[in-house]
Parts: sequence; C-alpha cells; structure tokens
Amino acid sequence: MKITSAEFVISNSNVAKCPKDNLPEYAFIGRSNVGKSSLINMLTDRKSLAKTSGRPGKTQLINHFLINKNWFLVDLPGYGYARVSKSAKKVFQKFITAYFSKREQLITAFVLVDCRHEPQKIDLEFMQWLGENQIPFSIIFTKGDKLSENKLSKQIESYTKEMLEYWEEMPNYFITSSSSGMGKEEVLAYITELNEQFST
Repeated sequence: MKITSAEFVISNSNVAKCPKDNLPEYAFIGRSNVGKSSLINMLTDRKSLAKTSGRPGKTQLINHFLINKNWFLVDLPGYGYARVSKSAKKVFQKFITAYFSKREQLITAFVLVDCRHEPQKIDLEFMQWLGENQIPFSIIFTKGDKLSENKLSKQIESYTKEMLEYWEEMPNYFITSSSSGMGKEEVLAYITELNEQFST
C-alpha cells in the first residue's frame, strides 16, 4: 500500500462523536513511552501527523486520521506512566474501554510494545482484556533497530514464551523501527489485506 493522503479528522473523548462513516478502522495503542506517534508518522510518511513529545502521555483523546480516503487510523491515549492525575487516568480508561466495546467499525487493534523490555504486566493484562472481550489485535514491537539481531530474537522468544502461558498461540506480530522504516511494508500490507476482506 502506498499512502497518498493522510488527514486529521477529529479528536474527542466521546465514542458517540467518532466519525459516522462506515469505513474500516485500525486502533494504535500502547504504553505512554512506546513510540506510538513516531510509528504513526513513519507508517504514513508524514513528519508530524501524530504529535510527538518528549513528555509521555501527550495523546489524551481519541484521534481519527483518514488514510487514502478509505480507512481510519485511530491514535488512542497511552496507558501507564503518563504524568497525569489518577482521576484523568480513570477518564482515559473509561473512553478507551468504551471505544473498544462500542466501535463497530474497528477491524483490529495494534498493541505497541517496546522490544527492548521484558514482558510488562500492564501490556499482558491489556491484551488479556482484549482477548476476553473478543477484540482482534496484533502486537507491534517498536524500536527494533535498538537491538542486535541476536538480542532481538531472544526478546521475541521471551515474549512468546510469556504469551503462551495465557494464549494457545502467539498473536500475530510485527517488528518495527520508526527511524529505519523496518516493518512498515509488512504492517501496511496487513492492513491492505484486512481492508480487502472488509470490502467483500
């Protein structure tokens, strides 16, 4: 897939105000410091489509971007580590939960995980919640260029071992790097494949 257009449509904290178009959408979510905005900008070939910040937790709303006029990329608030109050986190949690439970246009979620770290409880619990609620998802391992090939494969192996404690098989996953462009073609090809299934 070549992305020829990417435009911001709306930000909000109310699922009822999300776009009414019956277009497929793909939600990107992860811990607050996982490199989500950089990944979105890399995938769309835009330097500042999603706002990047040195301060984790910058995304605090549901952000819809219309891609190639035929699907939505949805940037959701990060979970954990954001420098926000407990009450603000509860608000985020409420509308993230509402988004996943009510948004019928959602085709799949992409859960972003920093490949440099051991499996984190917060990520595992979130994916468990998605599974329990029958919400399809893939894992995107970010910052893949920060590790040697050997170390990277050991990290993925470790993650797979952890996931198989709870899952019958390892969920679909991609290894990416926002700085090198690693994984871009694979993620976009997967979205293309799902879009084709959606339209048939």
